[in-house]
Parts: sequence; structure tokens; C-alpha cells
Amino acid sequence: MASEEQNDAASAIHILDAALSISPRSEIALELKARALLFLRRYKDVANMLQDYIPSLKLAAKDEEGSSSSSSQLSRKLLSPNRDSSSSSAPFTCLSLSDLKEKVMAGICRNGDKEKQQWRYAVLGQACCHLGLMEDALVLLQTGKRLATAEFRRQSICWSDDSFCVLLSDSEKLPECETVSRLLAHTKVLLRRRAAAFAAFDAGHYSESIRHFSKILDGRRRPAPQGFLADCYMHRAAAYRSAGKIAEAIADCNKTLALEPSCIHALETRAALLETVRCLPDSLHDLEHLKILYNTILRDRKLPGPPWKRHNVKYREIPGKLCVLTTKSKFLKAKIANGEIGNVDWYGLIGVRRGCSRSELDRANVVLTLRHKPDKALLFIDRCDFADQKEVIAVRDRASMASLLLYRLIQRGYSKFMNQESGNDSVPGRFKNQLMYLFIYACNKIPL
Repeated sequence: MASEEQNDAASAIHILDAALSISPRSEIALELKARALLFLRRYKDVANMLQDYIPSLKLAAKDEEGSSSSSSQLSRKLLSPNRDSSSSSAPFTCLSLSDLKEKVMAGICRNGDKEKQQWRYAVLGQACCHLGLMEDALVLLQTGKRLATAEFRRQSICWSDDSFCVLLSDSEKLPECETVSRLLAHTKVLLRRRAAAFAAFDAGHYSESIRHFSKILDGRRRPAPQGFLADCYMHRAAAYRSAGKIAEAIADCNKTLALEPSCIHALETRAALLETVRCLPDSLHDLEHLKILYNTILRDRKLPGPPWKRHNVKYREIPGKLCVLTTKSKFLKAKIANGEIGNVDWYGLIGVRRGCSRSELDRANVVLTLRHKPDKALLFIDRCDFADQKEVIAVRDRASMASLLLYRLIQRGYSKFMNQESGNDSVPGRFKNQLMYLFIYACNKIPL
């Protein structure tokens, strides 16, 4: 591991697995294995290995089970390395950051081996940050930093001036401290911007909420985690939907599903948006996909993904949702059987008012066409920090297919609108107007 080579780190993991098979509670072997997995960017394996230390996991299980245990008993269980993990498959429930900090610190105060276990907070905090568990990462990294500072102060009491200077120049702790500090600063910025976006959305200022989410999603200083970006795209889609920008909302749902294919909320939202613009076959396709996902959850008796993965739905809600979904699917199938297809609401799709001028409509079409070109729809992948680099190709394929379908939907809707209005204006004039806008955008390169 000291060589910092990937092959050597992989070999070290095999040796450590053999050591842990002999002594499963060896603290040194556990620490070395966790650091080797972190070095190899196997963040999911780190989270699975140390999932007993993820604060939100046990708190979500408590909320799901409705336990009446006291807070002190829960705090002791929260950070206990030997606690039972039978309920770790419970879905995630959103919790306040102050509650997480309170439970973590309460568990530390009752943990007699905190000096030996403090490495867990730094290692798991870095893994949670890359996995998109930003609240957990913030609490764990702050806790690890606080414990390291307290340990340094405790040891420095008996040091002489010479030894103090020598230990300050120790080069082994500095890289990790710098990494933790950078991750903490990055995490705080992301959480503050998301909190501002939520506040603007709750106040009804949807354009302001979109602006805050765009700062996170379009930022180029440092990539954001895959799971966190998927969540932000989903919330920005809700803001676009409330602002009446259906095409933008569908595009953000496409990006969410490209990053998280099993996102139930994104499938529900996109199906509702497609039904709003009367694109019934595509809406029915999403509902059928959602129905398969619900049946898979009931068959496996758990939500998709690892226990620490966050979901916006609880397992106990799935049977009721499946009944509602079945009724909705039958309703759409009956509409399609009656021939209610192909009549796309073009005004609703691009978000313009009915009765607007032809120039406004043509300009909105040009902007929408250029913004949602399939090649531009893949640029968000470069701003994403993937927990597993093997997923990049799959994400690119899903995003390319979804963006192509949206692009064709826009073109089909506008062509039908042109055919309906062919009796009022001359067709060559409309094409000339559209080409004029394309020429202006291409020459001046106006940012969209």
C-alpha cells in the first residue's frame, strides 16, 4: 500500500481479507482494508463495509419501525461496531443535519474506543461524499476532524518543544487532512446552494430556485457526486414544471434517469409531464417501466440498491402505488385505443402562451432545438464525479437515447403545428424566419 500502486493495493486487499478471516475484529486490518478500498475508488465497498457508521441509515430505520427507544439507547447503537444490522434494508428518510450531528456526538461520548475508531469517520466520510450522501459526509468528516484535533491536543500536552516541531512536520497526516478540508469546503458549498434552492422553491420563486440549482449542476470548478447531481436534476425538474417549462423539466428527468435508472420519482414525473402535453404512448411506456420496477421491489422485498442508498418512497407505500399505477395505465391504454395520439400540445411543450406572435414561437422553437440537441445533452457527464467509472458508458448511452427521443418529440410537435397553421401563413415565410434565427445563433454564438 505504501507504493501507491493500484495493483499493489489490490494485492493488499487480498492479504487483508485473509487476515480478517483469521481475526475478524482486527482494527489494523480493518483500517488498512478500508483505506485500500478508498484508494482504489471503490466507494460503494467502503460504504458497505462501514455502513453501521452511516448516521442516517439507523435513524431512517428507527423512523420506519416507529421504535419507542430512548435517544440515549439509539445513540449507543448508532456508532456501535457490533450492532445488529438486520434492519439496515429500511429505506432512507430525509433527516435534519442537526439530528445527525446530535446522534453522532452522543455515540462518540459513550464510545470508549474512540481513539482507535476515529479513522472510520474520515474514511467513511470521504466515501459518502463521493457517493452523494452529502449530509452524512459533512457530519462524518467534521466528526473525524474534531476527534483528530482533540487527540492531537491531548498528546501535545506532554511534548517538548523539539518533539512538537518534529511531529508537526510529519508528512503522513498532512495529505489526508488537506483532502478532508477540501471535501468539507466543497460539501458545505453544495449543501448551502441546495438549501437556497429549496427555500426559493418553497417561497414560490421558481426562477430563483432554477438559478441556484443551475449553479450546482453547471459549475465547472469541481465535479459533483453522481447521486447528488441526480437529486438536484430531479428537484430542478420540479422547479421547471412549476414554472411551466415542460421541455426543460423532461430534459432534467432524462438526466436523472441516466444517472439513476431506478429513480421512481423521475419516472413518475416524466410520465405526468408527457401526459400533460398529450404524448400518451411515451407516458404509457414510462408507466409500464414503473410497474415493472414496483413488481421487482415486491418480489425482492426491498428497495433497489444497497441499504444506504436513498429513496423518496417507502417500501410499505409500494402496494398502494402499484394499484394506482395499474388504474392509470388502463386509462391511458383506453385513450390510445380511441385514437387520441399524435396531437402533441406544442404550446405546452415549449412553454409559451397561446396566441403569441409567430416570431416569438419561431424563436422559442430555435432556442429549444439548439438547447436540446443530442450532442449537447451529453455535456453534463463531464461535470459528474462517478462513484464507479464503469458506469460512464451506460450513463452516456441512456442519456443519448433519452435526449434523441426528446429532440424528435420537439421536431414532431412543431411540424404538426406548422401543418395545422399552413392555411393562415405562407409556409416559405415560416421556414425563412426559422432559418434566420438559426443563422443569427450560429454566427453570434449566443449562449443558451
